[in-house]
Amino acid sequence: MKAAVVFEKGRAPQYAEVTDPQTPQNNEVQVSVKAASIKNLDRAIAGGNHYSVSNAVDQPKIIGTDGAGYLDNGEKVYFFSKKGTTAEKVNVEKGFVIPVPEELDFAIAAALPNAVMGSAMGLRFKGGMKPGDTVLINGATGVTGRIAVQVARLYGAKNIIVTGRNEESLKSLLELGADEVVSLKLQDEDFKTKIKDIHRETPVDIVLDYLWGHSVEMILWALKGDGTFSHKTRLVSVGGMSGDTIQLSSQILRGTDIRISGSGLGSWTKEEFRLLFTEIIPEMFQAAGEGKIAIDTEKVSIKEIESVWETEIPAGRRLVITI
Repeated sequence: MKAAVVFEKGRAPQYAEVTDPQTPQNNEVQVSVKAASIKNLDRAIAGGNHYSVSNAVDQPKIIGTDGAGYLDNGEKVYFFSKKGTTAEKVNVEKGFVIPVPEELDFAIAAALPNAVMGSAMGLRFKGGMKPGDTVLINGATGVTGRIAVQVARLYGAKNIIVTGRNEESLKSLLELGADEVVSLKLQDEDFKTKIKDIHRETPVDIVLDYLWGHSVEMILWALKGDGTFSHKTRLVSVGGMSGDTIQLSSQILRGTDIRISGSGLGSWTKEEFRLLFTEIIPEMFQAAGEGKIAIDTEKVSIKEIESVWETEIPAGRRLVITI
């Protein structure tokens, strides 16, 4: 069968012939793949730069961690697998397969779940979001940030504040449900003052962060208490697009009722991961089918995988490989 394979760590994947998967075991099903999304996670794994593969043996590997296709009985499904998904056929554990509504095309079905993992899991389990909460999404102009705005609205957020550098993309978030935008192009003092003013008027319950780095330092400064009782805020790190480290004053932790945690592979409990597949993703598929949540995709044939690997995808769109 054909697949997109990385033969050497750090090199672009190639469209290549590989051995067909074996007959599925009792706990597996075989999926005829029609679409597989390519995310920052997949690029990092393919390049050997993700913490989940730091000790892995360097050998040819099919890229991808999820996708959508058909089972042998014709059922339309989404699936997740760490064994590679950008191939004509994939064997998948039954617990990592989710039915897809007929009205959703394969590209949407392949692209949506990862963005949901990067938004709903942080809001629901790490942020403990409740209806009526105020949510600040830092770095919301990317694919997952745009989904986070829509998920926060579906979960009943009272007020959604978003930050980003792309002015056009930032303004478009107002159409998706954001209430207020704050540009990261502002001077540092102006940005901190703006966040502080928002927090004073509508205390921020959850910060969902995709950037880390300097912007988080400024947000933490803006949330800093003054020695009196402060509002409880949960800062959830989902990504690190602006850097892997920050400087954090101990005064912020002592003077502010804030909890900092992360949301990602390795940080979820088994029960939370089970709920992702049994409740959260199916709920978001239904919402997408009803037009309540949307994701933009850039579809490219698997035959073009090598040439498209280093291509910059338009902001806010998810690359989907069709098979």
